[in-house]
Amino acid sequence: MRQNNLPSLHTLASGIHRDRDAVIAGLTLPWNSGVVEGHVNRIKMLKRQMFGRAGFTLLRKRVLLA
Repeated sequence: MRQNNLPSLHTLASGIHRDRDAVIAGLTLPWNSGVVEGHVNRIKMLKRQMFGRAGFTLLRKRVLLA
């Protein structure tokens, strides 16, 4: 039975239930996107460091040279 004092937990549970196939695949398949996520995280860090200072051209150069 659900209790109404944990709405965030109910939202999480509903989301997991809606994406059940994706959750099962993520937990059981041998593949992952860890390397890609690492690159995305690095690019986001570079972008945050440059916020308001330069345009896309400089960001592109920093990503390619980093």
